[in-house]
Amino acid sequence: MARPALPVQGWTGFKQFFAKDASAGFAVFLLALPLSLGIAEASDVPPLMGVVTAIVGGLVASFLTGSELSIKGPAAGLIVIVAGAVEAFGGGEIGWRYAAAAMLVAGLVQVLFALFKMGRLVDFFPLAVIHGILAAIGLIIIAKQLPVLLNVDPSVAAGLSPFALFAGIPDFLQAMDREVALLGAGAIAIMLFWPRIPKLSMIPAPIVVLLIAIPVSIWQRYDSKAAHTLVEVGSIVDAVGINLDFGALSLPGVFIKYVIMLAVVGSIESLLTIKSVDVNDPWRRESDPNRDLLGIGVGNTICAVLGAIPMISEVARSSANVNAGGVTRWANFWHGLFLLLFVLTAYPLLELIPNTVLAAMLIVVGWQLAHPRHFRDHWHIGRDQLLIFLVTIIVTLVTDLLVGVVGGIIVKLVLHRLKGATFRQMCRRQTDLRQQGDTYEVVLNGAAVFTNLLSIKKLLLKIPARKTVDIIAADDLKLIDHSVVDLLHNYISDYEDKGGVARLVDLDKMDAVSSHPSAARIRK
Repeated sequence: MARPALPVQGWTGFKQFFAKDASAGFAVFLLALPLSLGIAEASDVPPLMGVVTAIVGGLVASFLTGSELSIKGPAAGLIVIVAGAVEAFGGGEIGWRYAAAAMLVAGLVQVLFALFKMGRLVDFFPLAVIHGILAAIGLIIIAKQLPVLLNVDPSVAAGLSPFALFAGIPDFLQAMDREVALLGAGAIAIMLFWPRIPKLSMIPAPIVVLLIAIPVSIWQRYDSKAAHTLVEVGSIVDAVGINLDFGALSLPGVFIKYVIMLAVVGSIESLLTIKSVDVNDPWRRESDPNRDLLGIGVGNTICAVLGAIPMISEVARSSANVNAGGVTRWANFWHGLFLLLFVLTAYPLLELIPNTVLAAMLIVVGWQLAHPRHFRDHWHIGRDQLLIFLVTIIVTLVTDLLVGVVGGIIVKLVLHRLKGATFRQMCRRQTDLRQQGDTYEVVLNGAAVFTNLLSIKKLLLKIPARKTVDIIAADDLKLIDHSVVDLLHNYISDYEDKGGVARLVDLDKMDAVSSHPSAARIRK
């Protein structure tokens, strides 16, 4: 099937798709405004800094990114890292400014990732580990936002681990502010069920929540018990300035740790997003991962100087852009411009938003990241994937994200070794590419696993379009893991979309660990 003609870009695209992109940008702006505030506040930085990030993502990163439809802005997935950095650097204003210095260096590292064309390195990380990290982040967000939702005295929950926060739920329920908690619970219900209502779902659920919550907060404005539950925003004119402090270098171990976490996790999340957006792009455009890293790297460098939080290509807002009919990167630009105009002219309205409502929105985001279907899906793919997924979650909750990633990878390597793959096979590509006329044969030998996935993918990308490709599981192929099987299925689908023919040969002669199409295969 031929691809539809690609939309023109640049100034011509701006004029041609003005109405569609501006309309989509406005829809994304409505979604991004409350989420940006909530993500920043949950990250222990001034709430307005989240909106500043989204503005920079729209007005600056739009012109550097390699993705036409992705929306740049703050992400819930980085809350845990940013809040951890602020706390590790001493908390409060000094912790925020020190953390901003780490964010600056992390942004420069992302620029280096782009310059050295490291955008494909996201494929190295096993899928179960990535999903485990995101699920752990979701659980941490839920745990930390529950006391806010219930308007419990912050000192009660301060410094508690995620496990301790979950264990403390009965105490939080006893100490909760019933009126505030009821508003928060109603906001959660709207966030979960409003998108399921036909026709009405075109209005973003966060906006529906605000349309209810702001009048309630006005009604309770002079109630001293409720007054402290409102968001403190302030003027963007007063907030914007140089808000970082390199005194953070006095804690070199902490500084390096958070630079690595911000750069690596932010890059992975962003690259995963553009892959999912490409799948839903009506024109099936392929994003340039290195250009996307350049866009978020430059954007994060600017945000850090201003004291704002890091940005990524954010999945919920990018999906909303696609659904709203966005055509070019100008939709991202418009979303940033609408945010800027709003905070310049109507910021007092933001201070009528109850904190419990922002907590409710973040809890729903956390629920989506840690949804039970993710556990079910990994069980269906194979018990080995579920084990890796669970170990990554638990280690992350007990320690931190970096240790969680390492823990998940170690479990994956051990499982491969138990299945018969040697460490030499796991570390070296044993895949050959042969050509027979217009037919290309990709022969998999030894062990085709996540550690040599990048080299397999590089080989596949050498094959010209519109040919015939046979991907052969050779007789000495001992193991092919879920990450590689998933890669091959996606490659075949993409290759055939471009007019070629691709097929797997002899893979069915290996034993699958489950009935899932992407399950690992073992030759016994």
